[in-house]
Amino acid sequence: MKFPGRRKLKHYFPVSQMKPTLPFLEVRPDRDTYIVGLDETIVDVVASVNDAFLKQHDVTKSLSNLVDHKTATSIYQQLIDSGSISDHFAGGTIGNTLHNYSVLADDKSVLLGVMSSNIALGSPAYHYICHTSSKVDMNHLQGVAGDIGRGITLITPDGERTFAIAPGDMDELNEDHIPEDIIAGASAFVTCAYPIRHHGKPIQKALILSLEYAKRHSIPVVMSLGTKHLVEENHQQLMDIIHKYVDILAMNELEAEALTGLKDPLLAADAALEFVDMVLLTAGPDGLYLCGYTDDEFKRETTNPIKSGTLADFNRFEFSRPLSKKACTSPIKVFSHIDPYMGGPEKIKNTNGAGDGALSALLHDIAANNFHREVMPQSSKHKTNYLAYSSFAQICKYSNRVSYEILAQNASRLSKGLPEKEDSLEESYWDR
Repeated sequence: MKFPGRRKLKHYFPVSQMKPTLPFLEVRPDRDTYIVGLDETIVDVVASVNDAFLKQHDVTKSLSNLVDHKTATSIYQQLIDSGSISDHFAGGTIGNTLHNYSVLADDKSVLLGVMSSNIALGSPAYHYICHTSSKVDMNHLQGVAGDIGRGITLITPDGERTFAIAPGDMDELNEDHIPEDIIAGASAFVTCAYPIRHHGKPIQKALILSLEYAKRHSIPVVMSLGTKHLVEENHQQLMDIIHKYVDILAMNELEAEALTGLKDPLLAADAALEFVDMVLLTAGPDGLYLCGYTDDEFKRETTNPIKSGTLADFNRFEFSRPLSKKACTSPIKVFSHIDPYMGGPEKIKNTNGAGDGALSALLHDIAANNFHREVMPQSSKHKTNYLAYSSFAQICKYSNRVSYEILAQNASRLSKGLPEKEDSLEESYWDR
């Protein structure tokens, strides 16, 4: 387990000592630190098109559109004929997040979903496996006769992303392939809202069973909301699931508005904290917010400039560490915000995966906290049951840095870990 950022000497413990045995590729719930994610396994095909192309295929701009196999094949063939495809990438919100987590932590994660039983060269399943970290444990995937999903990302000249999704067999995941022991041993269970829209498909029941297992074993549940359109169409069902199971929400400002009815990101995050313990909210060029709870006894005041928006002095206690609300004797809300790292990349080809990158950094910090607690249970870092290792402000920095790395490339997944030290960062960046 690599730790997120530089760490002070008093919290040091050996993580790079020689291992006496060869590493196990498959997760061992009683020994390993890992996270588990459930996803619709899908490959992203990225292509540049114009608005006329979207109208031709009756695809609604800026939304995630489900299309049948025939329509997807027609779109794909036309893109090939016109030379518009830039690349194939393994995709899926949670697939991206798990891959990024394993790259950042240099440690294991477990993917639950489906995979083609017979994988042919050039098939969606082939591209998926080729573009996924070897640290992502796929031994618990369910084999299916057909293809996994194919998501065609259509980028128009204005930079907007439109998705045409051909599901294949990605929603055939059933309850028999949800391992309770794997979920019970995880540092967190992460999923997204996409399976909720597939009424009558096995993946819905598989998702609910996974959430039940996580709740039974007190594993933090993290949910990414998907798209604004999905939240609007499935609002009541989504709210019921969030109230019952979810501890941490990850969303962008549009999804937050659809969920809470509040346009201002800070107010939307504040409203969401009434039913979850933590909110990660990405707000595009305005940066990102990380909001949650800490106990009044353990609050720590920031030395950064105090910020005010729709909430006055909202970042005053951003040096505090996150706690679940029920773990607090006297809970207080904590808000932290950070502007885009270095102002953002000079040129952004597309924003696909930036939010997944931010979420993977948060998950890394949560897992690192569990790992440190197991190795050094007497450390002052664990005088109470914190949700994460770092403060709200420091996690903000880390999530922001990972998002930048995604935006600076033309792929939705990290191709390498972050450098140990960067010339662009002042010496005290990770120490604060």
